Amino acid sequence: MAYQDSLTALSDPTRRKIFEAVAVEPQPVGRLAARLPVSRPAVSQHLKILSNAGLVQAKVDGTRRIYAIRQQGLAELRSYLDQFWDQVLASFSDEINREKGKP
Repeated sequence: MAYQDSLTALSDPTRRKIFEAVAVEPQPVGRLAARLPVSRPAVSQHLKILSNAGLVQAKVDGTRRIYAIRQQGLAELRSYLDQFWDQVLASFSDEINREKGKP
């Protein structure tokens, strides 16, 4: 149920901003904290939650950790959400066929 952890992690607005920022470009904690109204330790805690949910990963670069999107975690979340899209498209197709008089 990895998607549940992802949805829970992304339910916080600050974590979503952090996630969106590292989606654009891998970044260290300091750069993320400079753009947010929360402390550097708070950003680190948010990153830990995102990491535990499988959405981000860190790469050690000297004394810094550079955070980036974890593609596999994003794929798991997308797979969960795509099932609803598939259902919507199937329902849309059924409705069009009904309007055309096709079974």
